[in-house]
Amino acid sequence: MNEFDEFFAELKLYGDDFSLEEIEQWYEDEKEAYSELGSKDRGQYCYSYHALNVIHGYRYLPDRIFKPVLSIGGAYGDELIPIYHKIEDIFILEPSEQLRQPFLKVKPLHYINPNIEGKLPFPDNYFELIICLGVLHHIPNVSFVMTEIYRVLKREGFLLLREPIISMGDWRKPRRGLTKRERGIPFEIMKNIILDCGFSIQKCSPYMFSFTSKLNFLIKAPFNSKIIVKLDAFLSNLFRFNQRYHRVKIWEKIGPWSFFWVLRK
Repeated sequence: MNEFDEFFAELKLYGDDFSLEEIEQWYEDEKEAYSELGSKDRGQYCYSYHALNVIHGYRYLPDRIFKPVLSIGGAYGDELIPIYHKIEDIFILEPSEQLRQPFLKVKPLHYINPNIEGKLPFPDNYFELIICLGVLHHIPNVSFVMTEIYRVLKREGFLLLREPIISMGDWRKPRRGLTKRERGIPFEIMKNIILDCGFSIQKCSPYMFSFTSKLNFLIKAPFNSKIIVKLDAFLSNLFRFNQRYHRVKIWEKIGPWSFFWVLRK
C-alpha cells in the first residue's frame, strides 16, 4: 500500500500532518482559489445553502442573542443571513481579499486574516457561536484547527460544522469546478477529531444525496428550497450506510456526500 492508498482507504487524512512549509504552499494555493471560481463576481454570486443551513443547523440553536459570533471562511457573511437578527459582533475569518463586504444587513462585519499555521487570533472561551460551513476540507491541518476552534469557543457554546465525506475525486489531478487542494474528510476521521477535541455531538445529519446534488444543473440553488432539502435528507438517511470515501464505482456513489454537525462545548 502506497501513501495515497492510505488516504483513499480512510486510514489517514491527507494534509493533516503537513510541515509548516507544506501548509504555507497549500495556503497560497487556496487563498483566492474559491473567489477565482466565480464567487468574486458579487453581482452574479448567489449563496446556495440557506434552507439547508436552517433545516440541518440553525433550527437547533436556542432562541436567544449570540455575542460574539465567528464565521470561519464566511466570505460575504451570507451564510449568517437566516440568523442575523440573533447575532451581534460578527467576526469573519477570511483569507480572500475579494470576498468581503462591510455590512451584513445593518451590522458591521469584522474581517480577520487567518494565521497560516491555523492558530486563531482570539482568547480562550471567547465566542458563543462559531459557524464553519464547508471550509475545513479546504485546509490541510484539520485536527489542529479543530482544537483551536474548541479553545476559542465558550463553555456551552455551539459550533455548526458541515463537510463533504467523499474524496471529491482524485485531488492530485485538476477537477472541474473545484479548487486545487480541496478534498473531503472521511466520516469516521471527522467524528474522531470532533470527539478527541472534547465536543458533544448534538446532531449529525447526512445531506447532499448523490442525485439531488445534481439538481443544480436544472434548478438554481436547489439547497435554498426547503422541499428539496427535506427530500435530500430523506434519501441521504435512507442510504446513510453507503459512506465510502473514495467512490469510483457507480454503486459507491449512491449515498450522502456530506454531513452537517451541530456541536457543543
